[in-house]
Order: sequence, then structure tokens, then C-alpha cells
Amino acid sequence: MTFQWPETLWLLAAVPVLVAGYVLLLLRNKKAALRYASLALVRDAIGAGPAIRRHVPPLMLLLALVAMVLAIARPSAVVTLPTQQETVILAMDVSGSMRATDVEPNRLVASQTAAKSFIAEMPPSTRIGVVSFAGTAAVVQPPTRNREDIVAAIDRFQLQRGTAIGSGIIVSLATIFPEAGIDVSALIGPNAGTRDSIGGKPPPAARKAEKEPLKPVAPGSFTSAVIILLTDGQRTTGPDSLEAARMAAARGVRIFTVGMGTTAGEIIGFEGWSMRVRLDEEVLKAIADITRGEYFYAGTATDLKKVYEILSTRLVFERKHSEIGALFTAAAAVLALLAGLLSLLWFNRIV
Repeated sequence: MTFQWPETLWLLAAVPVLVAGYVLLLLRNKKAALRYASLALVRDAIGAGPAIRRHVPPLMLLLALVAMVLAIARPSAVVTLPTQQETVILAMDVSGSMRATDVEPNRLVASQTAAKSFIAEMPPSTRIGVVSFAGTAAVVQPPTRNREDIVAAIDRFQLQRGTAIGSGIIVSLATIFPEAGIDVSALIGPNAGTRDSIGGKPPPAARKAEKEPLKPVAPGSFTSAVIILLTDGQRTTGPDSLEAARMAAARGVRIFTVGMGTTAGEIIGFEGWSMRVRLDEEVLKAIADITRGEYFYAGTATDLKKVYEILSTRLVFERKHSEIGALFTAAAAVLALLAGLLSLLWFNRIV
């Protein structure tokens, strides 16, 4: 636990002073009581219980004071809280390499099965959209709460050539921010991939489409939506993946990346052509790092299922650094109230 105003903790120095004053008060009252000859009879009548009990309300008031001082110091701690994600975009690779069988029964079917299990675990209030990407990218299911439509969209995947990871990210961002004026055709078209087309300066066509200039925010600060990017290969076409990630970071959107396959790669063939597919873990890790997301590796169908289980938990409950001063304030109020009630109940007076 940390404190944003630690200098106010000096107020705790009043605690030992108050304790000392209370002890002196008790000693003074004891001396006054010795004047009565019948003191022993009074003690026998009262008993030890009430004698101890009379210290409880003052002790509770002292604890209330300590809690209030801690609240003033604005304590912060890492706590687990429900997340505020309203939208999750599944950006899934449908390139030809997804037919590889190193993940049983093959990478595509394994990713579809795991994604559908993930969808079933998400809260009903969460909207889920699906973006598929290969040589280009497209929205196959706009964000919706209808789970049947989402599953049907995933089942309709068709394999294509190429792997445009950057295009998948950009189309996902345009889906999250439909009113932002993101010119997808200009960003993922033939001239995509340059810093001018994706970074702080969009191309002329995109500039005309923008409704207002982008004001960058802190990476990972947008809590209403996230992107889950799954791919089994490395970028072969389309805009630069890291520049697309910086575009997401400037909008505060986190990207959780999931890598399938092997870094050594393997050769697969399809309709008379063959290619070597290799997992580019470094780029996927960099995308997650730039956007304050997280990278997961899934080498098998079981691994992939576990990854989605972890992600479903992360997106429902999230550990974050949060101010908890209100808890100490509430504790102080409860302690003070109990002290007064017990004092009235036991001694018919306020402490």
C-alpha cells in the first residue's frame, strides 16, 4: 500500500499523546476513588467484566481516528475489481497457414473452438465483434451481444493468402471508434505501411475524413474496449504492425496478442504452391507492450483454450492500482458509530 499524501501521516503522532492522556485520566480517577472506604465493596459488586468493558468505546474511537488519518493520506493499493470493458474485438488470422495441422485438428479449427469457448465465458453485457484478416482485413461481425451471431460469423471463416496484421488492428480500431473518421481504405490500401499513413500524420484522404484531430491519450487508458489479436505467422503484406499498434496506443486501446505455431516455422502447401510459415513472437510481444496489453503463446489446442480462459478472467476482473481512501473513511465512521452505541448501551452515556 502506498500513500499519495504521505506527509499527513505525521498526524498519527497524536495517537500516543491521546493514549497517554487517557492513562493519566484513569490514574486521576483512581486516586479520587481511593477516598471512598467502600471501594472494595464497589469493585466486588461491579466485577472485572465492566471494568474492562469501559475501555472498549475509547479504544474504538482511537482506531477510528487512525483510520481517518490514513484516509486523509489517500492510500492506494493493487486491488481486483470488475473491469469496464463494454466491447471486445476478436481479430483473428485466416491466412492459408492456419490450415497447418501442428495444432490438432488444425490451427483454424483450434482457434475457432477456443474463441467460441471464450465467447461463452464473457458476461452477457459485453459486446463482441469479430475481424478476420489475411491479405487484408474485414469486419465479419460488428460488435453485438447476440452470441449466436458471433459464433456463426466465426464458423464462416474462409482461408486466404497473406498476413496483414496491421490491417487487422486498424480495422478493429475503426470498429471500436466508428465515429472517429478513421479512413480504413487509405490506411490499409496500396500505399499503406508508411509512417505518414499510420502515425500522427494520416494521409490526405484520411485527413479529410477525420472529424477532429486526434488527441493522443495514455496507452492502455481506454477501458471500454480491448482487442484480442490471434495470428500464427508473420506480417507479409499491409501496413506495418508496430505502427498500427502505436495507432491503438494513441487511442488508449490495449491489444492482447496470442501467437500460434512455432518460431522455426514449417512449410505447408496449398493448390500447387508452398510457403514457410513462421511465428513472429517478437513483433507480437512488441504490439502488446506498446499498447499495455499482454502476449500469450499457444503451441497446442489445449494451450490456446487455456489462454482464452485466462483472457476471459482478465477481462471480467482486473488487478489495478486504485485509491482506497473511501474504505478507511467508511471504517472510521463505523468504528465511531459503534463506540457511541456501545457507550450508550453499557453506560447510558456517550464516550
